[in-house]
Amino acid sequence: MAKKRQEKTVIARRGLMLVLSSPSGAGKTTLSRRLLELDDNVTLSISVTTRKKRPSEMQGRDYYFIDRRRFDELVERGELLEWAEVFDNYYGTPKKPVMDALAAGRDVLFDIDWQGTQQLRESARPDMASIFVLPPSIPELERRLHTRAEDDYETIHRRMAKVADELSHWSEYDYVVINDDLETAYSEVKTILTAERLKRERQPGLPDFVRRLQAKL
Repeated sequence: MAKKRQEKTVIARRGLMLVLSSPSGAGKTTLSRRLLELDDNVTLSISVTTRKKRPSEMQGRDYYFIDRRRFDELVERGELLEWAEVFDNYYGTPKKPVMDALAAGRDVLFDIDWQGTQQLRESARPDMASIFVLPPSIPELERRLHTRAEDDYETIHRRMAKVADELSHWSEYDYVVINDDLETAYSEVKTILTAERLKRERQPGLPDFVRRLQAKL
């Protein structure tokens, strides 16, 4: 007679905010999409932005594209977890959907820059783990910006001009991943997420579970 398969033990846990930041072209968006595709418990924090939509982007999937007046209203009402100005455009994270996801035990992925990360750290440090993604070289970074063909030459030039400033913030992050090979970089990001999920303070169901174990002794 076959043995009955033991059911997997599930411990109630609080979700976490996983932040990915990098200079433009280093690969954080590609890594983010891979994680969302392969991990059902990760949901993307969809930012609001005042910049124009790129051809490959969709409203509500990549960003919520809004005008400056609406953005200012969200800031004034305290409805954004963080916000920043980047290349003359404004970006921000709506607060309520993030808090609801964390309370339900879902992890929220943030594809934001160092300014937004600093604000999140100030307001929600216990719920946050941050990763800075580095390119293998500056020539490779510029090549990737040209290859994706989503920005004109002037925009690419402006992005490259900001790389030095963006790189200067790498030491403010919990983890650093060098995106030389996409599969390797993704594996490292996934390992970080797994470890962060297992932290004792993120598993509020652990005390009750341990007490039940002790009661059987």
